[in-house]
Formats: sequence, C-alpha cells, structure tokens
Amino acid sequence: MLAILSCIQDQHEVRFVIVAGLICILSAATTVLVLRHARAATRRERLNWIALAGVSSGFGIWATHFIAMLGYAPGVIMGYDTLLTLLSLVLVVTTSTLAYATMMRTGRPNTASITLGAILCGSGVSAMHYCGMLGLELPARITWDGNYIVASILASVLPLFPAFHLGLKRRGNVSFAGAAALLALSVVALHFIGMTGLAVTPANLPVHTNFISPRAMAFAVSVISMGLIGLAITVVILVHKTEAVIRASERQFTLLVKGISDYALYILDLQGRVASWNAGAERLKGYTREEALGRELGSFYTPEDREAGLPERALGIAASTGKFTGEGWRMRRDGTRFWAQVTIELLKDEKGRSIGYAKITRDVTQHKEAQDRINAIGMQRDAALDHMHQGLCLFDAEERLALFNTRFLEMYDLGPDDLRIGMTQDEVIEAGRTSGLGQSLAPDHLETTGNLVQMSLRDPSLSPVMAEYSDSFIVSIASRRLPDGGWVSTFDDITNQRKSEARIEHMALHDGLTGLPNRTRLNLWLEESIATARHHGRKLAIAVFDLNRFKDINDSFGHAWGDIVLAEIARRLNDTLADGEFAARLGGDEFGAGKIYTTDTQLTEFLRRLERCFAEPIEHEGQTLHFGASIGVSTFPDDGIDRETLLNNADLAMYRAKGQIGENVCFYEPSMDESARARRKLASDLRQAIERNELELLYQPQCFIEGGKLSGYEALLRWHHPTRGLVSPVEFIPIAEEAGLILPIGEWVLRQACLEARRWDNDLRIAVNLSGIQLVQPDIAQTVTRVLLETGLTPRRLELEITETSIISDKARALHNLRQIKALGVAIAMDDFGTGYSSLDTLQSFPFDKIKIDKSFLLQSDSNAQAQAIIRAVLGLGQSLQIPVLAEGVETAGHLDLLVSEGCHEAQGYFLGRPGHAPSRLLAESSLSTGESPHGPLITATPLAAT
Repeated sequence: MLAILSCIQDQHEVRFVIVAGLICILSAATTVLVLRHARAATRRERLNWIALAGVSSGFGIWATHFIAMLGYAPGVIMGYDTLLTLLSLVLVVTTSTLAYATMMRTGRPNTASITLGAILCGSGVSAMHYCGMLGLELPARITWDGNYIVASILASVLPLFPAFHLGLKRRGNVSFAGAAALLALSVVALHFIGMTGLAVTPANLPVHTNFISPRAMAFAVSVISMGLIGLAITVVILVHKTEAVIRASERQFTLLVKGISDYALYILDLQGRVASWNAGAERLKGYTREEALGRELGSFYTPEDREAGLPERALGIAASTGKFTGEGWRMRRDGTRFWAQVTIELLKDEKGRSIGYAKITRDVTQHKEAQDRINAIGMQRDAALDHMHQGLCLFDAEERLALFNTRFLEMYDLGPDDLRIGMTQDEVIEAGRTSGLGQSLAPDHLETTGNLVQMSLRDPSLSPVMAEYSDSFIVSIASRRLPDGGWVSTFDDITNQRKSEARIEHMALHDGLTGLPNRTRLNLWLEESIATARHHGRKLAIAVFDLNRFKDINDSFGHAWGDIVLAEIARRLNDTLADGEFAARLGGDEFGAGKIYTTDTQLTEFLRRLERCFAEPIEHEGQTLHFGASIGVSTFPDDGIDRETLLNNADLAMYRAKGQIGENVCFYEPSMDESARARRKLASDLRQAIERNELELLYQPQCFIEGGKLSGYEALLRWHHPTRGLVSPVEFIPIAEEAGLILPIGEWVLRQACLEARRWDNDLRIAVNLSGIQLVQPDIAQTVTRVLLETGLTPRRLELEITETSIISDKARALHNLRQIKALGVAIAMDDFGTGYSSLDTLQSFPFDKIKIDKSFLLQSDSNAQAQAIIRAVLGLGQSLQIPVLAEGVETAGHLDLLVSEGCHEAQGYFLGRPGHAPSRLLAESSLSTGESPHGPLITATPLAAT
C-alpha cells in the first residue's frame, strides 16, 4: 500500500490525477445512468442504450488512463505508439459493450450474467491498460513486477461485481452513487496498482519514430474528455425530457378517463405495458389498478392470439399508421372471454415524438353474437334480415351483390329499385352517390366506404372500420370473409352513440344549471393557456368572483329564484366574452373568467365588461333582484406561474374585495398571502392551545339588581399565546370556527366551567356561551348531558347563552337542539338581544329563560335617547312575556340607576365586577358587599375586580 501511495505522490502530478479521477467518476455515473434506462427499454432500444454505454464508458476509461499517464514522470522523454494506443481504445470499447450486452441480454440482469459481465469488463479494462503501456515509447528499459500486475487485474475485476449489482438490480440515488463509485474505483485501482509495478531504467535504446508526442496525446485526450462530458450532459437532458413528456401525457389522460366507467380506457407505454388504468377497465377486465399497471398488452389476449403475435401486430399498425381498430376475443382476470371492439391510437408530444398509446376497449359480445347469427343464415333472405337494426350486404366469390336488407337501404337513403342482385361494389357505391344522402355528401365520402371494407377484408384485425360521413351520420362497418370467397358486411349506425359520448364528455366538463364550463374545464383551460402565454411571451389574467347578497335572495325568495339569477349571469357572461376569453362556474355563486392579453388596456377593458354583467338588477315576477360581485384578479407570470398559485391568489384578492367598500375589483398583492399565512399560523397554534394549557377561563359576576345579591358568573375564554401574549376572542374565535376547532374548544370551555361551578358551596349559576356551529351539531344535547354527568353539576345551575345569528343559519335544527337541551333542565338565554334581524320572531319560536340586552345599547344610553327607548322596550317586552332580562355593559352608576328605574331584573359589567380568575368558595359566596344608593343597595365588586 505504501508503494502505491508513493507511486501516486512521487511519480504523478497531482493535478492530472485529480482530472483523471473526475473524468472517471463522470464516465462511471453516465454508464450507470444509461444502463438503468436500458433495463426498462424495448429490445431494439436496449441495443442502442448498450452501445451508448459501451462507447461512453470505453472512452471515459481510456481518457482516465491517458490523462493519468500525462501526469506520469519517469525521468525521461517519452511518447506513445500510434497503433497500440488506438488498439487500446478499441479494446476497451469493444469489451465494455460486450460485457454490457451480456448483462442486459434480457433486460433483467441476474447473478450469473452480472458475474460474466464483470469479468469481461474488468478483463477489457486491464487489456486496455497494458496494451496502452506497451505503446509507451521512451529511451529506457521497462520491467514489470508480476505480483502488481495480478493485483491490478484483480482490483479491476472485483469491484465490478457489487457495482453492477447496485446499478442494475437496485433503485434509488444511494445505489446509483455506490455503483458509480465502485466503477470508478475499479479503473483507478487498476491504473495505480499497475503503475506501481512498473520500473523504468534509463538506457540508450532506440525509439521508433511513429509515435504520438505527449502534446498531441494531451490534445487528443482533451477532445475525447470534452466529448465525454458533452455526451453525459446530452444523455441526462434527453432522459429527463422524455420522462417529463410521459408524466405530462399520463396526467392529461388521467383527467380525461378517470371517471368514465362505460369503456375500458388506459394508456400503454411504447413497449406495450399498461401505464394508466381507469374504472371502466377495472369493471370490464376484472383487474384492479395495482394489478394492471406494468402488464403487457398480450396478457389480455387469448393464448392462441398471443401465439399468433396479434398484440405486437396491433401495436405495429398503430405505430405505423397512427391508429388501429379491430375486434376479437379478450380475456378477463377470472378467465372468461368477451368479444371486444378495440381502438389503439398513437400518442405524440408537441414535437411529434411518439410517447405511448391510448387504448379503448368496448364489450360488444352481443353485437358479435348477432353477427354470428347472420353468418349462420348464410345466403337465405328472410324476415329476420329485414328486422335487423344493422344494414347488411352479402357479396359472392365473384364480388357481386348477392343479398342486402331493408335497413341498409334506409341507412343510405336508397329506394327498393336502386340496388339489384349482381351489382359490383363500385356500382353499389355509385347508386349511393345518386341518393338523397349521397347528394348531400362530398363525392369521396362514399368511395371511402369501399376502401375501408377492402382494407378490413385484407386484414381482419382492422374490422370493424368507422366511416364518418358527417357529424350527423357515422357508421361502423364490420366485414368478414366467407368460406366460398365472398364476404358479408354489416353497417351499424353509431351516430347516436357518438352523440351520447359527446354529451357525456360535455356533462363532465360543464355545469348542469348554467351550461358554463365547470371547475375541471377551467383547470384544463388554465393549463393550456399558461403554456400558450409562456410560449408566445404574453400574459394571462384569471378573475374569480362571487355574488354579493346572493344568500339574501335565496333566503327571501327560495333557491329556485337563486337558480334564475345564476342562469341569467351565465347568459350575460356568454354574451360579453370575446375570442380567447373564458368563463366558468366554480360552484355555488362563485364564477371564474380568464383572458390572454398583451397590454394592460386589454385587461382593463375585459374587467369592465365583467363588472357590467353584475351592474344591472334582474326583474322576475314583479320583483327587482339587486346583486353585485366581488372580483379578485391574479395574473401570469407576475402573481404565479402555475394554475394552483394563480387560482389561490385570485381567491385571496376576491376576499379582500369583499371587505372593501365601493370597490368591486381587487388585484392580488403579496401582503394578502402574508395575511392568509398569519391566519393559518394562528390556527395552527390554536390547535395545540388546549394541550399546552394556554386557554383560560375568567368569570364575570352577574347580580340581581333588587337586593344586590350575586346571581352567578359568566365564563369568558382567554388565550395566552406563548409569543403574542393575550389574544382577543374577537380575533381567534372566527379562526377557530373556520378551522373546525370551535367544537373541541367549546366542549373544553363547557367542561371547565361546570367543574369550577361544582366546587362552589352555593347554588350560583354558571353561564357559558354556545357558538352557532356548536348549536347545529346533531349531538350537542348528548354532549351537554355527558359533561353534566362527568362534572356532577346540577343541570339547573347551567345556563347556555346563544345569539340570534346562531339560530337563523339553520333555524329548524337549532330550535330542535335547544328543546332537547332545555328538557335536561338547563336554562337558555338569548345573548345580544336587539342586534339581530328578527328578534321578536325568534322569541316567539322558543321559550327562552332569559334575555340579555346587548351592551351597546347601555353604553350609548348616556347620550342617545333612542338607545334608552330600546332598553325600555326590551324590559317591557320581558315583563310582558314574563322572561327575566339581564343588561350587559354596566360601567357607571348612571347605567345602574337607569336599569333600577326601569325595573331590570339582572345586570353585569365592569361597574359590578370585572372578569377575574375562578372565585374561591368564600369569595363566590360573600365577597361582594353592598352599599347604599338612592335606589337601595348598590352592588360593589372591588374584591373581585382586584383579582
């Protein structure tokens, strides 16, 4: 080992050693990459990949050797024999190619083939090394140490076993790097161990004149090295581009066929293996997607058809002509057979390169059975022929018309006398030209029929063939030879079938109510438009908008009226769109529109036209329906370069537009993203608030005004954020409702409040707010029951506060749940009374135990006579309905005096006590003292406020 290190350090220039090593590693990596792609290629393609691997690795190994030799310093002037130097290159390229061909003969290397390939490759590299050394010309005597020669050959061969095993039988980047490193180690070890066994003794020996100078050799090696680098880069680029095209093709196909179940639609790669599998294929053939992927096309054929080579023949026709159609027996997973009508079309990318095949299979067993029955009838014409839904023509061995049925005459608009027995096929076609149908078609359309029939007779696998005369007349023609040399052709009018398929496709990509394209179609349009805009250097705008006041129309007039509004908006959008513009309904009252443009003026004009679609109200049954729209706009490439980003940013801009006053259109700004991220971050932190004990309940006292006694406490939620400090409920409660966190948080609040109240040695109530989302949950009554049982709190001590707005979202369910909760003995209070839309109607719908006047009225009572009047009205209403009334927001003695004078039942506010920590048993019972006022006892809350 020391001798080898000494050879590297003392007899070689380090810079050449480094360059040689880099070239060797690059060559090894290229070789492994190419061989991995050869593994998955077809037989013909595999030979090309193997040849490429042999050339790239051979040149790389040869370049590594001679670059290292350029750094070798034997102490005398030297050169290289031309013939032996070239022979060494031929040796390594040839043996490397043979070695790779041996390993990749079947595309699935095994241990035996890898072992033989490693020996061949290592031997070739060794032969190259020593042949090159024999070509070394210098005035000195060269002697070799046999032990180092043997060691160098072993060092060349042994690392190749694990190298090829990792490179060809494993997958992943780690095995790739390991294989490349071992290949490089094999070449480097051979060179330097071999050079260690070389001894050069200066002597006055003659030198041949036909040799390559070191300068010329340096130039040659440099050119080859640069070529190797270029080859490696080219291979990587080509491989990645090919993979990208295939992935894009598969993604587009998946969008098209994923939901179709009437046909088996799937993608084949260029080798005829299944690359995509839809629900229809799973239903028809019985294979799940996981079972089907990677299967050869031939596995769906019958054994006899596979032996006849029909799968390969079908793919060959599709590859050469672009399309293959045919019929035949196919196999299901359970071994049963069905008669299939098959279409295979060649798929190409935008540059015209073949990337795979699209295959459509239809079960036409019943159709096949009908054809077999026709053949059994033979030459006899009877009533069965005239009642067939297919047209039929029978030609004898002399290619003369021997039989036809009524359906054929009807299909081609022929009269009974237009055809006669004995006519040739050309004469039948000529009769068709003079018919009413023929006169409406181009002259060559009917001639195409004859050509298609003859083609299917020459190649039965092409039958049936499709004759597309026009959009309103498409015929499937199946032809079969008869034993006597004639043939029978059946004609099936599949126009309605094609129209049905077109309708299905339209339904999958369009909205049923408005007829506009749907979100799926918008996504496809955006993908296509982004590619177009990028290719032509243009811009793309996407506008997302939803209707203002649309919910009011639905609530006031019903959903049928809302549908009328949506249909009218769709009509207006269709009328205002110009060429190159697009509009879609995304769902509910949300729409989207897009345009490719070049100037800002074009975009501004487009948005103005969109705004006009919502400016005018709709008149219906004597009602004027007013609405508007909030429009959010994002543009490519400024606001995003892919579909998801553009749509997301347009949504953010739309929500900003909804919050603006007097401005219907809002363009996306990066700050919107920051705001959305901040809300998402706060929602993420809120998910862990309970586990981290960051939530806390404060308790605000509620007092009887007459007598000044404490009646209970209201539980108020607070969040102590670890970095932001105290976060207001006004900020985090809406986020909790959006993120679906209000249910666990609401149950936690209910449980904690009940546990705390259970500790008090008195009968004071605990009031807990219930959100609108909690109220409409089907199991809310069961949740309240469970919490009461777990905490041991008496139901009559619990009071649930709800707002009117929480009821009107789903009034029927909310009232049903409230009745169940009230049946438990729990009190129900209406919070924020007077701020809703139909407070009196809500009071009439449910017997509330308490009304809470919203604090905004009391806070304005000092300066607003109208607020005082509302307070008196609510108190009077409570007395009339015999419902206790509690006033919130008591902050001054004047507020309390007003409530006492008007006969209010209860009150709460900062003047009576601020929210504080859970009161102790003693505090809850007696800490509130009383003082005197003109109205009697005055409640003071200094001890509790101090907490």
